Amino acid sequence: MSVDSEPVSSVQISLPEKRRIRIAVALIYFCTGISFATWASRIPDIKTALHLTDGMLGSILFALPAGQFTMMPFSGRLVTRFGSYRVLLFSLPLYTLCLNNLGWVTEGWQLAVALYMFGLAGNMNNIAINTQGIAAEHLYERSIMASFHGMWSLAGFTGALTGLLMINLKVPYNIHFIIVILMVWTIMSINYPYLIKGKASGARDEQRRKFFSKPDGMLLQLGIIGFFSMASEGAMFDWSGIYFKDVVKAPASLVILGYTSFMIMMASGRFMADHFIAKIGRQKLLRIAGIMVSSGLFISVLFPNLITCTMAFMLVGLGVSSIVPTVYSTAGKYTKVPPGIALATVSSVSFLGFLMGPPLIGYISELAGLRYSFAVVGIFGLGVTLLVSRIRAFQVTPRVAVKKDVPEEDLDQVAPFEM
Repeated sequence: MSVDSEPVSSVQISLPEKRRIRIAVALIYFCTGISFATWASRIPDIKTALHLTDGMLGSILFALPAGQFTMMPFSGRLVTRFGSYRVLLFSLPLYTLCLNNLGWVTEGWQLAVALYMFGLAGNMNNIAINTQGIAAEHLYERSIMASFHGMWSLAGFTGALTGLLMINLKVPYNIHFIIVILMVWTIMSINYPYLIKGKASGARDEQRRKFFSKPDGMLLQLGIIGFFSMASEGAMFDWSGIYFKDVVKAPASLVILGYTSFMIMMASGRFMADHFIAKIGRQKLLRIAGIMVSSGLFISVLFPNLITCTMAFMLVGLGVSSIVPTVYSTAGKYTKVPPGIALATVSSVSFLGFLMGPPLIGYISELAGLRYSFAVVGIFGLGVTLLVSRIRAFQVTPRVAVKKDVPEEDLDQVAPFEM
């Protein structure tokens, strides 16, 4: 197809072409997810090889979110100026190269530097790929963002299982990383021609905007919803195993059951969320999701036994599955700000929840016990339900049809609502 600067009817692009674009975007999400999961699966081996204590490792691991936060003010502007397609072609290979660097470090300080670079590339890649997801939604004329995040979750499972296999086969982690990198580059090379090209609208205006300008109020509200969700996710990631061990008193072989049940339902929920958005709308789905998060956490506090907590954590996973994808999708369609800038703003606030949630649980646990700390996080789900009711953007479903190679600029220009 030739580049067309005007919005066009959906009949001008065939269904097989739409599907191929969607597959390409989904596979890039998968590449991003498996790259991160590959690193995470070998953290214990790297810790042992570098002779790091728990305290040393904890301090070094902070370099990754530090890199992500450093890049957040720049990622949205890069995507706005150069387009998500070009940024993605640079950021994903860079992300894998940073993964490779992690496999060759020999000192703790080298690991910290490598993780910082991994965080920089990861944030740039995150904003670019989510902007691609927004563009694909415009193309499909319906919500499909949750399925893309489902691919990221599926990649997490795949990366964890692959890591387990490599460990059992006694494959060194640096070789393991190279194998995954070659796979990612192969997938990238096959699918990048099908990604959506172009720049976001408002690129020139954004270049004239002050670097530290006041964030948009609507985007901050979306970010707070993401904050509540990601704080709950962070609690599950970091504390579910400890909760099952210390509170539920699960056998050693079943301590991982809580985390596994949560992850399975979060991944499954993301593949189902788009269907339910089409049936009941974004606002109603997120209201229900917030209630599910709170209910799951409160049930785990009131009835701390193996079966009940397993089901409760499944409920939490199903609840959080749709929140962040829906918030990102809504932010990307906000017509007053280019999608890259909007996503960077929302993801910045949201990611604070992922970082602050687990420490918050630790502090409350020290004062009142782990069960009470989970109850406090359960309030965040109610916050999602209440705040969603105030945002008009969740009450509408934009419907826009465009060609594959229509610039993201035109996607924004035909978005039918403003918030």
